[in-house]
Amino acid sequence: MELHMQSHHFTHRMPDWRAAAFAGLIAGAVYVVMELLTARFVLYQSAWGTVKMVAAIMLGKETMASADAFSWSIVLAAGVVHFGLSVVLATILAMIIASFRFDSSSGMASLTGAIFGALVYLVNFYALGRYFNWFDEARGWESLFAHVLFGLIAANAYMYLERPAPDSPASGQGA
Repeated sequence: MELHMQSHHFTHRMPDWRAAAFAGLIAGAVYVVMELLTARFVLYQSAWGTVKMVAAIMLGKETMASADAFSWSIVLAAGVVHFGLSVVLATILAMIIASFRFDSSSGMASLTGAIFGALVYLVNFYALGRYFNWFDEARGWESLFAHVLFGLIAANAYMYLERPAPDSPASGQGA
């Protein structure tokens, strides 16, 4: 076995798309629960405000001014936006993990996921926040922690669900 086999240089290895999508759904579900519980029990705010913020990405800023106590269209829009973004982000993370062979160990995948989550937080709240300024009030350690946890869970779920490539030694067909 050669030493460079475990190096983390770019390769043209494709991720397991199915595993990436499921990892996004799993990490997205954990993120939703954490954000809603944090809003309610740590920040003492209505969890409905968080749902409206996410739905406003699809429905427009006027959603934030909606006085509705509850609306299925807002819940549906928030779910589509949130889980759509969760799958897209987990797929990007899976491409990074597969391309640089960060799935060589769970520690490396976890570190990659946590860093990815922190970068997503920065992009969401500081770059995209210019266009969706209603998220400015949600900046803070709670959101950063939730994003890091999202990346960590997405990376580990991807590693757990990833099927070995046909040419890898783990599949039984390799040399």
